[in-house]
Amino acid sequence: MSNTNETQIQLTYVQKCSDLLPSLYEGRRPTYYIENEGCQMNSLQTESVAAMMEKIGYTKVDTEDADAVIYNTCTVRENANQKIYGHLGHLKSIKRKHPDMKIILFGCMMQEQHVVETIRKSYPFVSLVFGTHNIHKFPELFFRTLTSDSQIIDIWQESDEIVEGLPTSRKYSFKTGVNVMFGCNNFCSYCIVPYVRGREKSREPQAIIDEIRALVDDGVTEVMLLGQNVNSYGKTLEHPVTFAELLTQIEEIEGLKRIRFMTSHPKDLSDELIEVMARSKKVCHHLHLPLQSGSSRILQKMNRRYDKEKYLGLVEKIRTAIPDISLTTDIIVGFPGETEEDFLETLDVVQKADYDTAFTFIYSKRTGTPAAKMPDQIPEDVVKERFGRLLSLVQENGRKVSSRFTGTVKEVLVEEESKEKGMLTGRTEHNLLVHFEGDPSMIGTYVNVSLDTCKGFYYFGHVV
Repeated sequence: MSNTNETQIQLTYVQKCSDLLPSLYEGRRPTYYIENEGCQMNSLQTESVAAMMEKIGYTKVDTEDADAVIYNTCTVRENANQKIYGHLGHLKSIKRKHPDMKIILFGCMMQEQHVVETIRKSYPFVSLVFGTHNIHKFPELFFRTLTSDSQIIDIWQESDEIVEGLPTSRKYSFKTGVNVMFGCNNFCSYCIVPYVRGREKSREPQAIIDEIRALVDDGVTEVMLLGQNVNSYGKTLEHPVTFAELLTQIEEIEGLKRIRFMTSHPKDLSDELIEVMARSKKVCHHLHLPLQSGSSRILQKMNRRYDKEKYLGLVEKIRTAIPDISLTTDIIVGFPGETEEDFLETLDVVQKADYDTAFTFIYSKRTGTPAAKMPDQIPEDVVKERFGRLLSLVQENGRKVSSRFTGTVKEVLVEEESKEKGMLTGRTEHNLLVHFEGDPSMIGTYVNVSLDTCKGFYYFGHVV
């Protein structure tokens, strides 16, 4: 499943692209603009493409008026597609003045056949289109755009290949994400991800450990393990490994200080994983556990494969094992057929689960998913009214729950300068944001901070 030879082939194409630049751009260093939409897995892939562009010889700029413009697309919601079409309309006018500009689209949206056909027919000025399964082929595909004026479309419907060793350009030198698996087998009725990301495939544990060791050698002290459903990690391997076992192996890496992960599916979260989190010195006490709905009836329609009672039982089990755990969640309001009684069940779970925060969404009908064809789509005014009530409860409860650390001293990883002069921003292991006075030289280090004032979802404090 893993292919390192392909990495060498692509590095050869990086060099081929680089060799072309002096003649194409008359000796000047060309520029590129790259924009990312969607999840953290998308962000990692965007960083890989950016790193390849840098290796080829392009300089990153913050404006779309560049020699190459690249969009990594998301398709979780229908309006994300419209946003990309809007970008293309704007780029068309720029390309009239800059005819040699290369416009590149990749990612989840490009896995939809009707999207590719629209781009082929209505946006012929787009240079390159590729999807989610062949990102490792980018140097080869980009070389073809440099040597041809024809539109290049290269979409793979599926792949069991995992290519290791691709370059990456990290936003932070001291923390980063690491993919442990790709794809999803859950087929929640509202979600397009399995159709555009493909079926689950896990990376070999040794490949993950080797990557993290190399990152630690390069200054990384915190990693976020990423997958559409990390709890089902390892099931597709020739020699199956549980996610809990993987965490135990990663914890042994010397120099690594913090381990985070997302996303967890409630139906797959094991007692073994809870035990590992409880005894670990490095796995952060923060768990993102999407609820989506508190109604067992709606959860069944969503194909989530757990009910309200099982979810609340899991929360109780987690809190018993890890009393200081920070729980966050995702909730959808207005799923087809949701009654007022169903919605009240959701509010009941929010009251009982004590989330630090919840990411709340109005149901978005997504073409290509079973839920889009379901009867009883909820009127917009009803959904908005329910959404407002949910948001008020989430914010009210979140303020109370998050404030439990007021007056305590917590270790904070300093991430960046705050917008307020003289202030820095960092996160506790519970993923709570903290603002405090400090010198920029602290960025990337761990400092003890007294959490003085809770402002809901973040704190103001001072260095101890």
